[in-house]
Amino acid sequence: MIYKTILLFGAPGSGKGTQGRILGQVPNYFYFACGDVFRNLRPESALGKKFMAYSTKGELVPDELTVELWSSHISACTADGEFHPEEDWLVLDGIPRNPHQVDMMSEAIDVKAVLHLACKDIEKMEERIQRRALKENRMDDVKAEVIRNRFETYEKETQPVLDKYAANIVHDIDSTQTPLCVFANVLEIVRSIN
Repeated sequence: MIYKTILLFGAPGSGKGTQGRILGQVPNYFYFACGDVFRNLRPESALGKKFMAYSTKGELVPDELTVELWSSHISACTADGEFHPEEDWLVLDGIPRNPHQVDMMSEAIDVKAVLHLACKDIEKMEERIQRRALKENRMDDVKAEVIRNRFETYEKETQPVLDKYAANIVHDIDSTQTPLCVFANVLEIVRSIN
């Protein structure tokens, strides 16, 4: 099955998780945050150990491992009745994360819109990440050098994902607005593709 998909896209701290969680509460939208799934792995499990080895350094988990985890999680959510692919939109956050993952997933997802949460203020995003780390006990977001490494990785590996999609489905949204204003922009775009 090919899933009709909306991608939430942006640098760390741009607000993808906030917007995705809100949109995921709307009927017929299923939110999948790759980072949340990785962070919920048991640290003592084989996959959990592999994830920690990369995340504690601010590095990305290898593509094959990431896509495998995504695929198995989506299958489990479908089997459990949380996700109804015939009716629901799949809202992805954190995957595909580089051009290779776009190619790997091209037969599984039909991307109808890329919501690019753009924020040019790196300091503002760093503050958001550190606040989130304290609030959500996310140890991978505590150290400033790890955060900076995540930004560098984003610029080098993730930003080129935008070039893999047609310009007419990529929508830039100013993520320095209040979360409510950003969500109003998200809704406007989502309504236009429905």
